Amino acid sequence: MREHGGNLDQAQQRFGGRAEDWIDLSTGINRQPYPVGDVSLRAWSALPSRAEIETLHQAAHHAYRTRAPLLALGGAQAAIQLLPQLASRGRARVLAPTYNEYAGVLSAAGWDVEEVADLDALAGADLAVVVHPNNPDGRCHAPQDLLALLPRIGRLVIDESFADADPHLSLAPEADRQGLLVLRSFGKFYGLAGLRLGFAIGNATDIAALAAMSGPWPVSGAAIAIGRRALRDDAWARDASARLARDCVRLDAMAQAQGWRLVGGTPLFRLYETADAMAVQEKLARIQIWSRVFARNPAWLRLGLPGGDAEWTRLADGLAR
Repeated sequence: MREHGGNLDQAQQRFGGRAEDWIDLSTGINRQPYPVGDVSLRAWSALPSRAEIETLHQAAHHAYRTRAPLLALGGAQAAIQLLPQLASRGRARVLAPTYNEYAGVLSAAGWDVEEVADLDALAGADLAVVVHPNNPDGRCHAPQDLLALLPRIGRLVIDESFADADPHLSLAPEADRQGLLVLRSFGKFYGLAGLRLGFAIGNATDIAALAAMSGPWPVSGAAIAIGRRALRDDAWARDASARLARDCVRLDAMAQAQGWRLVGGTPLFRLYETADAMAVQEKLARIQIWSRVFARNPAWLRLGLPGGDAEWTRLADGLAR
């Protein structure tokens, strides 16, 4: 497996404790998740019907403000796994540093993959990938600058896994354009990563191809029941976005007090430059708070946002030691 956050089993092996004892801030998953509520027995026991999947698609159209064709999948990662099969192998370019699955998946499928540092360098690729906002540094671009790439590449994939709290960044409303494919993650913003739900949004040809590859039941009945409820809950989304914005300010202030520099981030995680990120990770791990470090940059520390007051207090106490 490539390096990822969420590797709490490794933290337990090194520092002990049960999973429930830990505060996992190594991911960008909302730690105040959407309230699931009741889920019918049928959602667990019956195969999802096409009509039920369509109700989920309608809810996603509402949440992502798009009329473009879309497809529910088992997380954005499921769409990434299918990307190499959308076209014949060729030249892929990935705007980096970023989520490392893109380069790995494409390379394993025989694509010629190059990581590049700026948008202009994506030109000429058969497949170009931009994570927007970027993981781990939160880098963003004007939507019109991303759209301007379309005539210069074969297919542009925009990963909007962290865009829910910043909908003005989204290209989902434009996703029916030829050569554009937008990926969305449900589990991060709604805090339900274990549900394994995400969406691909694009033109009819690409979505039909992905649907054929993903099979007749790409998501579970429980994902449909919970997803369609959450995606239509505009009030919850507004409140969550406002809270996350406030919490970013709070976390940044705590980091500044430690002498860390804010590199960037999104409303779901922050990236800081420290003197020694491994030392900070170990310090927090000894009170069972897990964070994310990066082999490529030993100064970088990424923290998700704590949940309730008890988690904020534990983090503050840990940093004060």
